This record gives sequence, structure tokens and C-alpha cells, in this order.
Amino acid sequence: MPTLEELRERFKADNFATLTGVEIEEAEPGRAVCSITLRHEHMNANDVPMGGAIFTLADFCYAVASNGFTDKIIVSQHCSITYLAPSKGKKLFAEAKCLKAGRTTCLYEVDITDDLGTYVAHATVNGFTVN
Repeated sequence: MPTLEELRERFKADNFATLTGVEIEEAEPGRAVCSITLRHEHMNANDVPMGGAIFTLADFCYAVASNGFTDKIIVSQHCSITYLAPSKGKKLFAEAKCLKAGRTTCLYEVDITDDLGTYVAHATVNGFTVN
């Protein structure tokens, strides 16, 4: 089983998430916690994190949880995100949890909160195993 440092090194290859500043905080099979420290470029015109920044965090966290401890390649087949409240914090956290892992498909939920305890968004991701 890979260490947290090995996972961080492996997922550096996800260029977009790395560029935006997403970091892996915790990981175990079927679960991951990732974070992003908010910067000016993550904000929209209302000075709250843009939906795309929140989605990137959720998608990356799902990728770590689903792919981090397997030699299979699991991709997103469908993702739905509901934005619940604007974040006023300085950092966002995503926690991805596997709800069901089948032979070729899986279902994950991802909850996004901020450092002030605000429940910012909820996502569900259906994954598909391509090999």
C-alpha cells in the first residue's frame, strides 16, 4: 500500500489540480481528504470561490480515493455537484468516500467544507474502470 508521500508524488502528474494548489491531506482505500488554500485567482466576481475551483477540488479528491490504492484506471463517468453555501473561509476541504465499488463501476460522494465549518458543496461521482 502506498504511503501518503508516494501518493502525493504520483498525483503531481495531475497538472491542473497541482497548478490550482490542491493538496492531498489523507488517503486510504476508498477514501481521501484533499484541500486547497484559496487565492485571489480562485475567487469569482462576488469574492467567493468560483464553482470551477470547488469542482476541481472535488474531482481530484475522488480521483485520489478511487485510484490511489489500485493498479486499475478508474475515470469519472458522471459527476453531479450541488453548491450549498458560499465559502467565506481561507481554505476548502473535500472528503471523498466510496459508497459502492463494483466490478466495472463505482459510486462516490464528496463533501466540501471550509475552514469555518461551512458545508459548501456536495458531489456524487459515478466512476468506470477502463482496465
